[in-house]
Amino acid sequence: MTWFEKLAIVIGMVLFMECFAWATHRYVMHGWGWGWHKSHHEDHDGWFEKNDLYAVVFAIVPIVMFVVGLWWPPLWWAALGITVYGGIYAFVHDMLVHQRGGFRWVPKRGYFKRLLQAHRLHHAVEGKEGTVSHGFLFARSPSVLKAQLRANAERLKAATGR
Repeated sequence: MTWFEKLAIVIGMVLFMECFAWATHRYVMHGWGWGWHKSHHEDHDGWFEKNDLYAVVFAIVPIVMFVVGLWWPPLWWAALGITVYGGIYAFVHDMLVHQRGGFRWVPKRGYFKRLLQAHRLHHAVEGKEGTVSHGFLFARSPSVLKAQLRANAERLKAATGR
């Protein structure tokens, strides 16, 4: 394999993982998997939360891919792309947004501020319904997300009669 093919696989997998993460966050974590993810939307003591079990389960796939990739190299590079995404996720979500591990930087402008605002708007809703911004690396404008939050709240209010 050429270096370009390897790089393309890694970058392609990072992009794929953002789509996979969005769908998993939206339909699994805020759906039938809420039992684990709920801990992430609640105050808690300590370093770990039940939601971290998702990272443990999701790590199994690239580990297997790395092993099988020893015999079929494209799979090894795909596993590296997933791992790179995991590293980016750990930095953006765990360290930047939730300030785990003592990380205390709050961006004042630019891309990282937009990511932070989008994730905070995701947490602005109590419970699993009506949330916005389920991705981790691509965030829509805060004004768009706020409008979506209002629309979601109105739809939920109409559906429940409250």
